Amino acid sequence: MPRRRTLIGVIGSGSQSFPDLCVPLGTWLAEKGFDLINGGGQGVMEEVAKAFAEVKNREGRVIGVIPSLAHYPTPDQRAEYEAPPGYPNTFTDIVIRTHLPFVGPEGKETASRNHIIILSSDLIIALPGSEGTRTEIELAIEYGKPLILISPDGEWDEFASNAVVVNTLQAAVNRLEEWMRGEPPLRGEENWA
Repeated sequence: MPRRRTLIGVIGSGSQSFPDLCVPLGTWLAEKGFDLINGGGQGVMEEVAKAFAEVKNREGRVIGVIPSLAHYPTPDQRAEYEAPPGYPNTFTDIVIRTHLPFVGPEGKETASRNHIIILSSDLIIALPGSEGTRTEIELAIEYGKPLILISPDGEWDEFASNAVVVNTLQAAVNRLEEWMRGEPPLRGEENWA
């Protein structure tokens, strides 16, 4: 039976790409044999997926959980189903289309695909973002998921009591490697710099 690869969720801005963080992170995750799951859109989602997908001979796959453009409660409306413009990005290997339209500040609502991304991930890495990323971080904390927040400008420092908060990508990678070895646990009061 094939071994199950670890599924890493990467969340962050849907409009800004932060290539200095996303490119080396996506490359590293692919080289280590992880699978990547995100929202399949633009910004951080696309940039990290592109870097991941460009690694030659990678084993892992990019999984995108796509929102719907609108709520489609009736059969007639479902025949008109659409994903929002820009979804899925071209670097997504496995597209999971959902009927869930809520994004951004509504990301914790039950009609948001954020629940699927967070619950499916073995570990979540958050990069800078705004309201939507904040809701995903809050969901990860509520669901008790291991969580590493890359906070170069202190944007996620408020979550330091519930997650590992680091200032650099290298610190995040170091912490992830420790997690892979099972030491120490990721949740707790420590703020790893």
